[in-house]
Amino acid sequence: MSDTLLVELLTEELPPKALLRLGEAFAAGIESGLRERGLLDQSSVAMAYATPRRLAVSITHVRPVAPDSEVTDKLMPAKVARDALGQPSEALKKKLTGLGRAHLATGSLDVADGPDRIYVASDGKADYVYLRSLAKGQSLPRGLEESLADSIDKMPIPKLMSYQRPDGSTVKFARPVHRLLALHGPDIVPVAALGLTAGRTTNGHRFLCQHPLSVTNAAAWEPTLTAEGKVIADFATRRAKIVAGLQHAAEHARIIMPDALLDEVTALVEWPAVYAGAFDPAFLDVPQECLILTMQQNQKYFALADDAGKLKHRFLLVSNIETHDPAAIIQGNERVLRARLADAKFFYDQDRKTPLAARVDKLGGIVYHNKLGTQADRTGRLRRVASRIARMLGADEALADRAALLAKTDLVTDMVGEFPELQGTMGRYYARHDGEAAEVADAIAEHYLPRYAGDALPGSAVAQAVALADKLDALAGMFDIGQLPTGDRDPFGLRRAALGVIRTLIEKKRKLPLSGLVDLAFDALAQQCPVARPREAVLDFLYERLRGYLRDRGYTANQVAAVVDSRPDCIDDLPERLEAVRTFEALPEALSLAAANKRIVNILRKAEGEVGGSVDRSLLADGAERALHKAFDGLRPIVENRVAEGDFAAALRALASTRPTVDRFFDDVMVMADDPKIRGNRLALLREVAATMNHVADISKLVV
Repeated sequence: MSDTLLVELLTEELPPKALLRLGEAFAAGIESGLRERGLLDQSSVAMAYATPRRLAVSITHVRPVAPDSEVTDKLMPAKVARDALGQPSEALKKKLTGLGRAHLATGSLDVADGPDRIYVASDGKADYVYLRSLAKGQSLPRGLEESLADSIDKMPIPKLMSYQRPDGSTVKFARPVHRLLALHGPDIVPVAALGLTAGRTTNGHRFLCQHPLSVTNAAAWEPTLTAEGKVIADFATRRAKIVAGLQHAAEHARIIMPDALLDEVTALVEWPAVYAGAFDPAFLDVPQECLILTMQQNQKYFALADDAGKLKHRFLLVSNIETHDPAAIIQGNERVLRARLADAKFFYDQDRKTPLAARVDKLGGIVYHNKLGTQADRTGRLRRVASRIARMLGADEALADRAALLAKTDLVTDMVGEFPELQGTMGRYYARHDGEAAEVADAIAEHYLPRYAGDALPGSAVAQAVALADKLDALAGMFDIGQLPTGDRDPFGLRRAALGVIRTLIEKKRKLPLSGLVDLAFDALAQQCPVARPREAVLDFLYERLRGYLRDRGYTANQVAAVVDSRPDCIDDLPERLEAVRTFEALPEALSLAAANKRIVNILRKAEGEVGGSVDRSLLADGAERALHKAFDGLRPIVENRVAEGDFAAALRALASTRPTVDRFFDDVMVMADDPKIRGNRLALLREVAATMNHVADISKLVV
């Protein structure tokens, strides 16, 4: 009968940042292996568990033995299976003997013996000999041991640890494993893994339950751990308890609670208890970003803020010990935090003694890339590019130059050396302290934006100029030396840089030419070193990221192709063009016009070189040809005016009225006439029609 299966590995403390992923992979691997072996049914449900010292999986409705299954093997072509006399060949006899079915090698190629049968059938191309047999179902012990081994081998362990078992054998896993528990209902499943043999004993909380726990039944494992072992085995349940505890202890303050920190803390405790502590309010003079990072990264504490986001001098900690008198725990953590905050205050005070401008020379000691020079070299490039972009934006070039000069100087401060995540943020604080212009200080912080998907963009034109320069320099430099992203690897963040350029131009409505921006970056690089200048490769990369960005905004592949395939140099108005295309696509005339436009594009492509100059009206035939010319001659200024006004939808709607005229032209007129003058003139007419049709977008892309 089917029953619940429980498998648990008891380990030393697992890496907390990887714990959730390890638990999910461990459970998924075992479930997948058992399902492939027929040991689960459709109603089986797997539940993953992960605590600091255990990985486990519980699976319902697990069979003790998989059902027998019919297996069909394709042996060999029928012509190879017969000899010259039509009898089974030696090749077939050898094959059947190797499979333990020698008794089927008789004079016929259609023989049945109990559940076994050989027969001839076509695979659609030729006749083959097949063997159909009944495979005995695998037992749970064997299937679980194989699945467990496969799951362990495929786990995403950040770094394997080698250790020795008492018998001297060497084992590799994330951390040393001390126990293996495997129960199917009340019964131990006799399996082995990582040098251990399965039993029914588990361990509870390291401090709150110091004796081993005997588990009577797989279904009783989790309740036993909770009640007797003081362990909440389910990661999500433990996380929810921590959140509830934080909210209760916060006393209506806002909890600064990033998911990554919450997951890490959940991976550090088995029986969480939340306590509140405090620190000297004098530390609040230090920028709160420093204090928050000190609490989060060094101590795994949760900072508290008021409704306006201003930091309070209280914090919350998650302990692995629940006690009625937590005073000693709280005081110990307050003492440790006091020392950490004192370090942060010391860094802040020391850094402000040296102005950012006095740190510029130190950038020469920081290598940006061995083929692209130092951060000082890069600063020179940023100044050239940012100043030019500021001029294009109508911003203050001197402020942009100053911001670019100081943008990287906080890299040589003590605070950023301790917390690299604060680069830019500390630069803003120090620039304000030095008396730099507000736009300069903000640009120092904001030139890193956006740091991630959905992040804010630089606010002022000066900040945008420096941010664009920073990202364009990274793209030009890395492409020039061949450091391109591959697969999932993007060590220099070039995809993020490209998306930052695209988002800034589109969302901030900056009408700057992509090709011109890329040229600026290569020009600045060329003043420092010889360059290969892979300009088109960088533009290809940008347009590919642009397609993905627009698809993420909900536009179809065809709609995006209609506006991007022509590689527009300025992309600030693409969302408006796409909305117009989407509206046009809903019109009843859209499909016919798009198909006609595609036909025109194909004709012009095939007749390249034969298209005349401007249309000669004297060569136009009466009827459909003159009607088409008249319609688009009158439509052209209307479309151009609407586009100039930014009313792209109106421009495309105007095209809808031409559908009967376009259809009539293709019904009545032979474009590729024998007379070369008439043919060239008709091609010139179609070229003008296509130019008007595609003024907003290439509507031929709307049809496959």
